[in-house]
Amino acid sequence: MADPATRDLAIVLSGGGINGFLLELGFLRRLRESSLWPRLGWIYGTSAGALAGAMAALDRFEDLERFLIDLQPHDVFRPRRVWQLAGGLHDYALPKTVAARLGPPEEIAAALTEAEIELTVFATDVSSYPHLDGTQHFELVYPAHSTAPRTLAEALLASAAISALVLPVTVDGVVATDGSWVRNFPLEHAHRNPEVGAIAAFRYLASYRPTDVALLARMRERLERFRAVPPVRGLLTELRLAEARVARGEPAHYAELIVRLMRVAIARNTVLEERLASERELSIVELARVREAVVATALAAAPRRRRAALRAELDAIFANARFPFRHDRTIPTLVVRGAPGEDALDPSFRGDEPWPEERKWALIDRGYRLTDEALETAPPELRDEHSAELRDEQGAAHRGQSGPGVPGARSGD
Repeated sequence: MADPATRDLAIVLSGGGINGFLLELGFLRRLRESSLWPRLGWIYGTSAGALAGAMAALDRFEDLERFLIDLQPHDVFRPRRVWQLAGGLHDYALPKTVAARLGPPEEIAAALTEAEIELTVFATDVSSYPHLDGTQHFELVYPAHSTAPRTLAEALLASAAISALVLPVTVDGVVATDGSWVRNFPLEHAHRNPEVGAIAAFRYLASYRPTDVALLARMRERLERFRAVPPVRGLLTELRLAEARVARGEPAHYAELIVRLMRVAIARNTVLEERLASERELSIVELARVREAVVATALAAAPRRRRAALRAELDAIFANARFPFRHDRTIPTLVVRGAPGEDALDPSFRGDEPWPEERKWALIDRGYRLTDEALETAPPELRDEHSAELRDEQGAAHRGQSGPGVPGARSGD
């Protein structure tokens, strides 16, 4: 057990659906093997990152791995019948799946409230506010150590409730949905924690499949036999229009428009989150440099008898300067960015295509290897002291096996 006083590391996990979930498991697996893990005090996660972070904070890696390997689309979001679409495109099956395979969400949340590593979960507030006063930011933040287990359990599931697919859920009386809308990559919250001395983060780089025109065509062909029915004729017309829109590069239907808008919102807030952190770090460094230069120049030009008083005056001026970051400090940060590539699983739940186990392993391995490579060039404060030893073990393991795989990434290997 690590001394709490030595815990200065925060992990940040972005949203990313099933592909991000698997990549993040590989990321977390590699960090779990590193010399950094005993320093871990906080995990900040959104959507898939919140669920992955929950299991990591409880050190339930084997359970998380088996959960993901067994998971199939219908275990997460189950398509609804046409007459039910007014209540959402899908039923949110994930809560029952989590309860059946990982344990009741409230029990998981209760364990998180007592865990040494604190998880913070993010969701989006979509409650009705008839009279906005301009102060609402619509971000819901749930730190495990100060949130009731029932509320935290609801928040975990709300954070992963993809708005384009299912209706929002209620969290302690607040209507909440996918946290990716407002805080897909909660890097800023880690920076704001005064106890955090270093950050290791995983940012999922999304890839999206184009609309499946063949699916629209198949639907149209099946309905052609019933074209004598007036409502079916109307639906056939709409399908032809949808195919024409796809051919022009436009959204096929309103639901796809919402998905595209969601992509824009998520991509933009993620890029801005990382840019803000980078620009703040640069500003802090530059402000310190300017301060040193100004003080040195002023003292060199001042009479000796004035230098002590002048230094005190300059220190006071800089201390009182109204820069938002004036009291911040630089925080060594490692950001691993990962895309699923050719192993991507379809996260849209538009068909019955299963998620093959071999591609899941490939994504876990990819996340692991990306993290391993990033640790080699990380800032000194984030270097892994176990790297050389781990590589020796991996080399021995690879020499003794014929198939691919990352040691430690598969239970039972």
